Amino acid sequence: MLSLNQRLSQQQRLSPQQIQYQKLLQLNTLALEQRIKTELELNPILEEEIDIIQEEQKNDGDTEESEFDENKDDEFEIEDFMNDDSIGDTRTNKSNDEEDYHPLTPAKKTLNEYLVDQLRLLNLNEDLFLLGEEIIGNLSDDGYLNRSFEDIVNELRMFEHINVTDKEALELLKTIQTFEPIGIAARDLQECLLIQLRHLPLDQYYSFLAEEMLRDYFEDFKNKRYDVIKAKMNLTDETLKTTVELIQSLNPKPGEGDIDSEQMNQITPDFLIEKVEDNFIITLNDRSVPSVTINKTYLEMIDGNKKKKKSKQAKETYKFLKEKFESAKWFIACIQQRRETLMKIMQSILENQYQFFEKGSKFLKPMIYKDIADEIQMDISTISRVVNNKYVQSPMGIHELKYFFSEGLSTDYGDDISNKHIKELLKDLIEEESKKTPLSDEKISEILNEKGIHVARRTIAKYREQLKIPVARLRKEL
Repeated sequence: MLSLNQRLSQQQRLSPQQIQYQKLLQLNTLALEQRIKTELELNPILEEEIDIIQEEQKNDGDTEESEFDENKDDEFEIEDFMNDDSIGDTRTNKSNDEEDYHPLTPAKKTLNEYLVDQLRLLNLNEDLFLLGEEIIGNLSDDGYLNRSFEDIVNELRMFEHINVTDKEALELLKTIQTFEPIGIAARDLQECLLIQLRHLPLDQYYSFLAEEMLRDYFEDFKNKRYDVIKAKMNLTDETLKTTVELIQSLNPKPGEGDIDSEQMNQITPDFLIEKVEDNFIITLNDRSVPSVTINKTYLEMIDGNKKKKKSKQAKETYKFLKEKFESAKWFIACIQQRRETLMKIMQSILENQYQFFEKGSKFLKPMIYKDIADEIQMDISTISRVVNNKYVQSPMGIHELKYFFSEGLSTDYGDDISNKHIKELLKDLIEEESKKTPLSDEKISEILNEKGIHVARRTIAKYREQLKIPVARLRKEL
């Protein structure tokens, strides 16, 4: 049986403006710059402020500045903006005579482009060139062939109908492997190192021994079973040492050389922290971000259509421009609010991690998102959005904001210590260890326990793996 019931309930829904603000919070400086440029293209009411300034300088006019107050509940009236020359500048500490200088970075070729240029010099027929491009297109960031070579050839035969024999295909692969950087397009580490040995001008005797070691005893070499290799190859300690050092001088990742890979991104810090006398000064690194304002011409059009909106066309024009005006108004307010939020959170991080910025990574304190959220009265989700994918440049280098957040543990002396500090201690112990008898995870745990820092062996193993440090057996050197 059907029945009708009334029920009151409260639901929290985000307004479109709040959603837009949260999305802007997530953007780093480069992404924000692109987002503003996109909005400038989509909304005719918005205008880049530099255009206004340049136009008024020609007319010897003065620039008058006013700001949105995003906390006001009442709507902005169009008349409020009719006499304002500059609206919504989201930047502070910027003088009118400040000159923005954006040097152009010279274009750099990707590794793929660099290899294809070398491929063109071979003067291949169309089918072989197509195969060469496919080989180069299937290289990993390290420079290795990340698909089966046979699958690449067979796929091109099936779908592109190339007429290439197995012998021709293999010869082309071997030729590409001699391109600069040498050893590129290898199918595994053993092949990569052997290619370099065979094509580099090395000492004949030790080169011969190194090739034999890699060809016949690669598993022993990879696992640093030097005593086994020494016995099998009948080598003296000195000869073994020189041969191993020769192999270790080769490049195991030829794709990570000086040539930029397509995946390589240059980090642009979102914040700059400088020490001026005894104080740290935070600057939001947004000089390249366009400063937007409201276009006066369109404001006049809105006002004009509002006064004569009797015709259907005038009403539609007014409605369109009014919607764009509201969108532009909120977009500018969200950018300003984003800026204030970012600065507030960065200031709180600086105050909580002051010793880090003053003395270095060993003084990093345990800190979680909730610590900052409680301190500045913001949601943890807001802290997360700001911290994600943002970087700060300080006298201690460039760090992701996530770096400053970590769990910690208490020492015997009553201090809290960050797990990142423990990792630093772990690195120091391994750097100072005897390479003939490297420290085991158990031994490192014992050393830290003696210092009042109680860390289990399995935790040491986890931190060591996170630092990409091999086990003691693989750290052993001759």
